[in-house]
Amino acid sequence: MTPAATPAYRRLSVEERRSQLLASALSLFAHRAPEDVSLDDVAEAAGVSRPLVYRYFPGGKQQLYEAALRSAAEELRHCFDEPREGPLLARLSRALDRYLAFVDQHDTGFSALLQGGSVVETSRTTATVDGVRRAAADHIYRHLGVTGPGPRLRMTVRMWITAVEAASLIWLDEGKEPPVEELRAWLVEQFVAVLTVTAGRDPETAELVGTLTAEA
Repeated sequence: MTPAATPAYRRLSVEERRSQLLASALSLFAHRAPEDVSLDDVAEAAGVSRPLVYRYFPGGKQQLYEAALRSAAEELRHCFDEPREGPLLARLSRALDRYLAFVDQHDTGFSALLQGGSVVETSRTTATVDGVRRAAADHIYRHLGVTGPGPRLRMTVRMWITAVEAASLIWLDEGKEPPVEELRAWLVEQFVAVLTVTAGRDPETAELVGTLTAEA
């Protein structure tokens, strides 16, 4: 009987290996706080040696964490990148579905990312997280059809994004209750509510609320 052939070993390219290490790191950071993940853990998860991890990330854990964070931030930025077609609130619902799916999948890592206080937190990691918030706000302005939002509308949108983050953290702390579909619907309703309150003081926002009401 002919023995089964052993699969041929394929040497990964530099980019493929780096992507593999980042994926392994992100998987670990998703369920453990950054300070609780070592380079040995990443090496073991990726099935490589610790020196190989250092070869790709000579700055050690700090460099690896920042690279993993940028990768996660890029994914979060795309959550609100919804085609501008159909009713606004339906678009917002789909964007939140992607955002909350990310929160669900990354769990502990999401909490560490937003709450800060990690031993590996730096001005660069803080700027990365803030960049996600600004990108989300920019997407929302485009969905609203506003190119130069006034200060009250900007403040309202940024306050709502902060509320979404806070609700996501509390949702994780509460054992992912209520069900994610209910949380998403609630957050959409809150968006309309805060816009409505601002509309009483800002003509620009009042016009937008009129458009939303006409779509409903």
